[in-house]
Amino acid sequence: MAKAMTKSQIADHLAKRADIKKVQASMVLDEMAKLAYKEAKNSFTLPGIGKIVLMQRKARMGRNPQTGQAIKIPAKKVVKFRVAKAAKDAILGKK
Repeated sequence: MAKAMTKSQIADHLAKRADIKKVQASMVLDEMAKLAYKEAKNSFTLPGIGKIVLMQRKARMGRNPQTGQAIKIPAKKVVKFRVAKAAKDAILGKK
């Protein structure tokens, strides 16, 4: 399996495709990340890629794997990413 692209490689690719400087492409990536972090509480959508959402997990009972003792896991907020249908179809192919 090929290695994942680095931020620098993504910025370089975007710069070539959009005919802009690599520094500008890198700045766009940084600003998009900042915007996603700020808007995640309301959900942030990247059209054609997916959606970042903040979810509330309920409190539940779990087990300590070492002792097997039942423990209470408290409720908490988690960040989830939902892949868009267009991305699934493009990557996996249509069924």
